[in-house]
Amino acid sequence: MRCTGQKTAALAGILSVLLANAAQANCTEDAMIVFDGSGSMAEMGFNQIDEPRIFEARRAIRTAMPQVAPFRRIGLIVYGPGGAGGVGECSGIELRFGPRADAAGPIIAAVDGLQPEGRTALTEAVALAAKTLGAPEQPGTVVLVTDGKETCGGQTCTLAAQLAGTGTTVHVIGFKVRGEHFGWETEGDTDYLNSVSVARCLADQTGGEYVNTETVNELVEAMNRTLGCKLLF
Repeated sequence: MRCTGQKTAALAGILSVLLANAAQANCTEDAMIVFDGSGSMAEMGFNQIDEPRIFEARRAIRTAMPQVAPFRRIGLIVYGPGGAGGVGECSGIELRFGPRADAAGPIIAAVDGLQPEGRTALTEAVALAAKTLGAPEQPGTVVLVTDGKETCGGQTCTLAAQLAGTGTTVHVIGFKVRGEHFGWETEGDTDYLNSVSVARCLADQTGGEYVNTETVNELVEAMNRTLGCKLLF
């Protein structure tokens, strides 16, 4: 009897974990990717980056999207390119398309064709993504891929507070985020290489996840974790 009771308790524990994982998946919710196409995605060299971020980001998108797109509707917003000169550089926010089924091909094509330029209006871009998903009436998932900074004056944490409790979950993937100052004497071993995106509060206040990534594999894993679906067998 004691053995039977222990087995029952163990099975109950496993079931609760599986149900929790299934609840976290939320694959019935639409998702929007907000992709950083600003000029800094083309940087390389001085910031301990061997090639432009956009090259590695393209490879990660090509790998991750076919793995996640078959299981949920996904849309895409790009910010950076397309803004007018001067202050208008912040106007480069483009809704490429709203959530659609089997979006891997269109997302890959859009990112492959991206020529990084302009400034980083990530706050306004995330706000547009939430609106596209139907916030606050409809729940949804936003995945922001960014190299870190908001350079267009957006109040990122104010937006986070507005989205909190609306059913919109924002995951933030920081890709090769860098601090303000490189430590020459320590070969960059300062907060320069351990910096966190200003957008982290979006994840913290909406129940999302913040992930810092440095490699293509880490970026793929982060996109799989934030956009993918856990399956029950």
